[in-house]
Amino acid sequence: MPDPRAPHPPPPSSSSSSSSSSSPMSNLSHDHLLTFLLLLPADSILSFSSTCKKFRAFACSDALWESVCRREWGSPFVDAIKSSFSSSSSERGDGGGGRGRFSWLRAYEQVSRLDSIRCRSLWDYVGGEATAVPSPRASHSLNFVSDCLVLFGGGCEGGRHLDDTWGAHIGKDFRRKLKWDKVNSGTPSGRFGHTCVTVGDFLVLFGGINDHGSRQNDTWVGQVAYHETYGMTLLWRLLNVGSMMPPARGAHAACCIGDRMMIVHGGIGLHGLRLGDTWLLELSENFRFGTWHEIVTHPSPPARSGHSLTCISGTQTILFGGRGKEYEVLNDIWLLDMSDGNWGWIQLAYELRDVPEGMHLPRVGHTASHILGGCLLIYGGEDAYRHRKEDFWVFDTKEIQSARFRHDLASNKVLLPNNSWRRLKLTGYNPNCRSFHRACVDPSGRFLYIFGGMVDGLVQPAESSGLRFDGELFMVELILQF
Repeated sequence: MPDPRAPHPPPPSSSSSSSSSSSPMSNLSHDHLLTFLLLLPADSILSFSSTCKKFRAFACSDALWESVCRREWGSPFVDAIKSSFSSSSSERGDGGGGRGRFSWLRAYEQVSRLDSIRCRSLWDYVGGEATAVPSPRASHSLNFVSDCLVLFGGGCEGGRHLDDTWGAHIGKDFRRKLKWDKVNSGTPSGRFGHTCVTVGDFLVLFGGINDHGSRQNDTWVGQVAYHETYGMTLLWRLLNVGSMMPPARGAHAACCIGDRMMIVHGGIGLHGLRLGDTWLLELSENFRFGTWHEIVTHPSPPARSGHSLTCISGTQTILFGGRGKEYEVLNDIWLLDMSDGNWGWIQLAYELRDVPEGMHLPRVGHTASHILGGCLLIYGGEDAYRHRKEDFWVFDTKEIQSARFRHDLASNKVLLPNNSWRRLKLTGYNPNCRSFHRACVDPSGRFLYIFGGMVDGLVQPAESSGLRFDGELFMVELILQF
């Protein structure tokens, strides 16, 4: 029993009291704390916010989670979402406040849990049959540039090529009624199986095949602009690339990377030979000149055609699928990486048993689009038996960074985690199975536009092979409640 006459211990000093109830993090400024938290994975930030009451408000703040979204989705997607939300808030007159207040944390959580998409046919939104529309086709190009859809070329019945260019202004409102306009633009010669990528307000077109079977290796630049009075304008010009250029080809894959570069891989060259080479086009600041360089690395993807090549960051692109030299349909994934300043191909390995049930991955003539959340949205295509597909599924590219720590040195492959794939539920309109269609994404990464392709010949006119060319335009929306 303590002696009541014993002197009481002195009260704790303010410094000792502070040290017992706080940690060194308490002394960090908000800027330093933000820097620290941005070094953590998103799941760790969420755990930190749930366990540390003192920092919960900051760990859930819009400033922090906007930075997380920029880190994992890319600034272009974030800027487009901010612009879209500001416009819709102004139209409602609520200034973005009240119940309609936007939350980056809520946006991140919803995008991470994305499991459904909504599809809508846009046929009724382009004025119906009385309005001029692009004819059915496949192996064309479709791009979103300067708030417009731009469609060029392609192949149609009888193996004939097309040389027309069409545009439809979308603006900032995806719900607006679309109207196709045929554009007189001094187009490149007619072709199909070419590639056309968006670089800022420009289009860069390469290669293709004409209806005589001739392969092309010319490079064109198209400058796109939209005027409220005059509509969309598009001016094509042949790019001066000097004497060095890739061999002629069609059915290759291409994508933009960085501010003024384009990557081209594979395709079908002269005499029907499938190619496995990789080329980089560097564009001058004024887009009047270009220089081609071949990227030679080992290992590299086997030769193929009808595959996809998609940029996922300023230094990385993903290659998927296609048809190989022996006419086999492929399901391999390769990463072209320049993160360390040197180009190199790395194969991304996965176990088929890890793919969700019901997915048959090998395909050719599909599309792979980089969407909001750091994922590839892969749609359609056909298998080795020419069975066309209607499935939508995503490959999570964010896992690539963590997968780097599982590099199998013996095979020079990166082993992907088991949760890299997931299939999306489709609601709304159910489009036909198709292959060799084309797709493009709006700047926010939330809306995917799809046109044309080869579909089953259930509706006349159909070719004797049972196939027909499609001329339908439809839109796929990520189901998110921001």
